Amino acid sequence: MKIKHTVTPVCTTEMIAFTRAHTYFKQLNTELLGLSVDSNSSHLAWVYDIYCRTGIKISFPIIADRNGEIARRYGMISNDISNTETVRNVYIIDDKGIIRTILIYPMNVGRFIPEIIRVVQALQMADCAQGSTAANWIPNQPVIVSPPKTYEELVERVSEIENNRNGIGWYLSFKEPPENCINDTCDT
Repeated sequence: MKIKHTVTPVCTTEMIAFTRAHTYFKQLNTELLGLSVDSNSSHLAWVYDIYCRTGIKISFPIIADRNGEIARRYGMISNDISNTETVRNVYIIDDKGIIRTILIYPMNVGRFIPEIIRVVQALQMADCAQGSTAANWIPNQPVIVSPPKTYEELVERVSEIENNRNGIGWYLSFKEPPENCINDTCDT
């Protein structure tokens, strides 16, 4: 998966936070990628200033989308608001190039890196376990079993829930994820 986001003044704190979490993203088979409508020279000066003031080297690329072509394609520039100012989005894009999640942040609220990590983990778990993750799901919790598609599957599911006490009804039951999903060996 890849995560793309845009640069704004509050992004200095986010760039530092993403850099600090970069190793963890890599362990999740996830690459970080910044996108900004500022120039490459601006990015170089900004990244160097962060390094000079904090000692932190930004560990992922930042694309200079000076003409806003990429930002427009991703819906990051709202012509109703401005022709050049981007909205602050996070895109989680899978290895097939499909946007799986879009998080939109207001200009004055920083991104919450633990939630972005949790969303990546939830997407990977749901894919690997062929199920869904519940509200407030965190790693090592059960996943929701996909709903039955036939009446026979429904009856079987009801029986399974009665025997295993793993749900509240035929439409909502849980299972422990396969071992390969828990140990991060499932390549998603």
